[in-house]
Amino acid sequence: MCALAAAAWDLLRGRIPNQLTYGAIILGLAVRAYVGGWRGTLDGFLGGLLGGGIFLIFFLVRGMGAGDVKLMTAVGCLAGVQQLLVIMLVSALAGGVLALGYMFFHRRGARTVRNLGALLRYHLAFGLRPHPEISLQNPEVIRIPYAVAIAAGTLYAFGAMLLRG
Repeated sequence: MCALAAAAWDLLRGRIPNQLTYGAIILGLAVRAYVGGWRGTLDGFLGGLLGGGIFLIFFLVRGMGAGDVKLMTAVGCLAGVQQLLVIMLVSALAGGVLALGYMFFHRRGARTVRNLGALLRYHLAFGLRPHPEISLQNPEVIRIPYAVAIAAGTLYAFGAMLLRG
């Protein structure tokens, strides 16, 4: 539910509210503690740490917003490590499809390919530093509501878990 609400906010406002993500982090850890005791709490904590930690890398190079990092932290706390890996994989696939859709809709195919090459060369030469021009700081960059991809990954993982029984 948290991921769906975040996706709606991201689509409508371009932001994910802190109250939603922080509340979901606390709720996720509390639910995991209630259901799984200390092991459940630890799994939720590690899920949040892993999810938020991986997304933090993208935030540090200005390729992702802080709301997405906090949302993935919350999802990790709710899901735990094992489910988080599925969520992140499906979210990455959904994010790629979303990015392709935005690229074609805005007619930026060639520019996107050039920017990808420039980003790869820059990060190989300078490491994990923000690119001076190709980042969320640039007002010309098209922002993708990545919470939609996170919601898709979350729905897929929990739907698959329910179907397995």
